[in-house]
Amino acid sequence: MDENLLARARAWLAQDPDGATRDELSGLIEKAEAGDADAAADLADRFAGRLAFGTAGLRGRLGAGSNRMNRVLVAQAAAGFAAYLNEKAGPDAPPAVVIGYDGRRNSQVFASDSAELFAGAGLRAILLPRLLPTPVLAFAVRHLGADAGVMVTASHNPPDDNGYKVYLGGPDHGSQIVSPADAEIAAHIQRIADGHPVSELPRSAGYETAPESLIDDYIAATAAVAPAPDGADGLRWVYTAMHGVGWQTARRVFEAAGYAAPTPVQAQIEPDGTFPTVAFPNPEEPGAMDLAFQTARDADAELVIANDPDADRLAVGIPTPDGWRRLTGNEVGLLLGWRAARDASGHGTLACSLVSSPGLEAVARHYGLEFAATLTGFKWISRAPDLVYGYEEALGYLVDPDVVRDKDGISAAVAMLQLACEARAQGRTLADLLDEFADTFGAFASDQISLRVDDLSVIGRIMAALRADPPTRVGELEVSAVEDFADGRDGLPPADVLRLRVAGDARVLVRPSGTEPKLKAYLDVRGESAQDAASRLAALRDGVQALLDGLQ
Repeated sequence: MDENLLARARAWLAQDPDGATRDELSGLIEKAEAGDADAAADLADRFAGRLAFGTAGLRGRLGAGSNRMNRVLVAQAAAGFAAYLNEKAGPDAPPAVVIGYDGRRNSQVFASDSAELFAGAGLRAILLPRLLPTPVLAFAVRHLGADAGVMVTASHNPPDDNGYKVYLGGPDHGSQIVSPADAEIAAHIQRIADGHPVSELPRSAGYETAPESLIDDYIAATAAVAPAPDGADGLRWVYTAMHGVGWQTARRVFEAAGYAAPTPVQAQIEPDGTFPTVAFPNPEEPGAMDLAFQTARDADAELVIANDPDADRLAVGIPTPDGWRRLTGNEVGLLLGWRAARDASGHGTLACSLVSSPGLEAVARHYGLEFAATLTGFKWISRAPDLVYGYEEALGYLVDPDVVRDKDGISAAVAMLQLACEARAQGRTLADLLDEFADTFGAFASDQISLRVDDLSVIGRIMAALRADPPTRVGELEVSAVEDFADGRDGLPPADVLRLRVAGDARVLVRPSGTEPKLKAYLDVRGESAQDAASRLAALRDGVQALLDGLQ
């Protein structure tokens, strides 16, 4: 047994304030010392470095150890972030930081620990009054003029995960952190971890609790995004919170905006961190919306609206002759982008991530607007100059940048409800709007291939192989160019992304996921018609799948 590993585990155990993780870790140590190989391997994994703090903050599995999410790690993160904020603060007043949390396991205790540690470090700490959606926290940072915000959430990750998402106010306008702030914060966290047991970090109960009026202000601002048009009372629709925290806030927004009350998916409407009805609480995952679609069939509904567990993402379902289907993130994103462009009066920027549909650029050109393609993530999209709308294909939409500088599944939901009701008043549907979009801007079709791995090194090997020997063909289609973003290009920071330009106005982008153990390939084509685009997309998908299969 590695004595150094045991020493690190015992040191961690000695400072852990959580009885559950103390019992978990002490049991592992005892078994490992007795020669249990599985326990020793588990222990080694838990202390195989630290859960990295980056531009997504922290995210990982719950459990004891430096490579897991737990109260020790969160305390170190909070103390390190407080040190960063104090270092950047001016002389006039202490930095203010807002803390929110969702319904996942340990979210509330991580948030309370953070509030006490921020207050103990001399910050003005403001804890949201109860579990709330991530967009409410993002709103609060701007609305209160805070210097920073922390949201305890793992969004749509598996049930055993949790996370720590960080926002900055001031010149960052309430956006998520980007480099170099992430590295500077990480350095402070490491310094705290190396020099101070968390039991010695100063704490204070002198933090504030935000008033309910803050939530009222978010609801009023969000309802104003898309008031219900005439005839909205008759819409029959279904809503699911996916066992998350969206419902209590979203239903008040829908009511304030004037929309008919939805039929809720009762089994998924209340927060439940075990996510009992879904294998994976992500609306993109196969089967995740099955209960919502069944509810829609039973209610003879015209539309399904789904939020992910922290309500920063939106999924939309529509009926088809072959049954209910979820619109892709690009389909929703392009419809909302079209809506934003019509309302922009010829000024502003439409933005999306590199891996989202090129259709948004066609919309921007049609309306004489600027267009920006950014790296993946709303930390980048939200920073596009003169932004009026931004989206990424992973079900994230920023429709009200003056109020929330992050994706917001609730404001996006009311915007989609408005589109659906406007179409309904004309005897049309969202499917008809998609057809009109293709007639106006071109027939764009997109798909995605995800390769989930147990060993992250597989992803690195595939990316290295693609760089060392770039493909000249994808299936029967010729590759005209391979563009590597590793050293930065198109004015963007360096990123682990490859873009393949494929014959016939098609492209493939390949990148590791930033939040899950996946390699993702994003496929886009533009066709003469929807049928032509679908046919060409199928051929491209076959070619990309064969390429990735050959590299594993």
